Amino acid sequence: MNEMILMTHVLFGVGCMLAALWLFVDVMNVREATVGRIRAISWGAAAFMWVAFIVGGFWYVTFYKVDKAIILKGPWPFAHGKVMETKEHLVIMLLLLATYLPIAASDNLVGNKNARKVMLWVSAIVALLALAMDGEGGIIAMGVKVGLLPK
Repeated sequence: MNEMILMTHVLFGVGCMLAALWLFVDVMNVREATVGRIRAISWGAAAFMWVAFIVGGFWYVTFYKVDKAIILKGPWPFAHGKVMETKEHLVIMLLLLATYLPIAASDNLVGNKNARKVMLWVSAIVALLALAMDGEGGIIAMGVKVGLLPK
């Protein structure tokens, strides 16, 4: 069950990242015909991020203390001390920016160049932060694995 919860967290996080990338490309080529899709995808990105956040938070509170102990006793204590601590703080910025996507998408993207710039910047930052979160999760998982290796 532990692994299923964690993989659900990863799945929705990657979904947010892919939706943000899709938004970036769609906004670069925005037309009246694509505005509805952009708004729908922005809502999807925000929803994916919220689900990833809630599921990840549940996993963190319920299961992470065992992994944390393994990491801290293993050869990669930085996987918790630096990487998990960084992830805990950056995820709040990612959550706020992903939540802002539908708000930014509600502006006149076809006729307003500044609105497009905001959408491009926010979707790019969301995609990059989500990619960073995925990488940090990989480092944390590796910290657990190397902590379980025989000495």
